[in-house]
Amino acid sequence: MGLIYAEIELVNAGDVELARRHFIGEEEVKHMTVKMLVDTGAYNLCINENIQEQLELPFIEKRKAQMADGSIQEFDIVGPVVVKFKNRRTVCNAMLLQGDTEPLLGSIPLEDMDVVILPLREEMVVNPDHPYYAQMKLK
Repeated sequence: MGLIYAEIELVNAGDVELARRHFIGEEEVKHMTVKMLVDTGAYNLCINENIQEQLELPFIEKRKAQMADGSIQEFDIVGPVVVKFKNRRTVCNAMLLQGDTEPLLGSIPLEDMDVVILPLREEMVVNPDHPYYAQMKLK
């Protein structure tokens, strides 16, 4: 079984709100498509400094996170950012990784978009049980 990547559109959520309120035009909303590693072992959306600079996502706070090797590191949290995959979307903050480190799509945005990982096909798809809308569990 290999690694799973997905084409994800990231959008500055602050710009979306400014456009909704007609302070900026739709063409001024900063967005980009990024090939992201789908990482169910990570909780959050993790983007690198290059993505953050292009989207101009503001700093929110600092948080600590435990790495795979058990070490604790401190990260900046930036956002909010709209995450889009096919007919799904969610809004979340992102942990900021240094330089051009590979971005990660973690389990919280995955769950919120109601997508399914198909390990044998090495792909992420919209949940076939709910193909037209995301359905959440409240229990």
